[in-house]
Amino acid sequence: MKQLKTMDLTYGAVFVVLMAIGANITVWFPMLTIPIGGADVPLSFQTFFAILAGLMLGRKLGSFSMLAYMLIGVAGVPVFAGLSAGPRIFISPTGGFVISFIFVAFFVGWIVNNRSKDYSLIRYCVAAFIGTFINYFIGVTYMYAASNMWLDVPLSYALAWSGMIPFLIKDIAFAVLAALFMERVAKRIPILSRARLSG
Repeated sequence: MKQLKTMDLTYGAVFVVLMAIGANITVWFPMLTIPIGGADVPLSFQTFFAILAGLMLGRKLGSFSMLAYMLIGVAGVPVFAGLSAGPRIFISPTGGFVISFIFVAFFVGWIVNNRSKDYSLIRYCVAAFIGTFINYFIGVTYMYAASNMWLDVPLSYALAWSGMIPFLIKDIAFAVLAALFMERVAKRIPILSRARLSG
């Protein structure tokens, strides 16, 4: 990665904060949970912000901001879901989702990174959907592995996926919102285009 400038660090820091807020939005606003099939699905905004980081900052700075978020949480700052922190996130069933955000931002940024100034909503949607798939593929696979290998909780891969369907539906909707948001602002804020092209 090229040497980070002060403005780059500022953009990255903004997304670190947004990720922390997105992980804990229901801590401050408990009403932001949706009852689906007898279960309360929290409206976590983490996948939304990870996708947006890739769209707005590009693959390098976007993934760097997600890495910074993870390392800050591992270091002990309560930025993970439920205001939790520490390296134990890696042995939890949901640790894969935290790790996946780095790859989400990278590949979303890589897909939209081009020099043709293509502000196509379709391109943003494709990138956002792929980012969502990466998020869930890594997250659910990690959940399956964690449950069966070191948490000693037998869990089939199909059951792991079926339990995530309500969250997946929510994040697909948020992926569309991220694409729509990016499509609206890309032409109005030139710095975003430069960040993508350099990222």
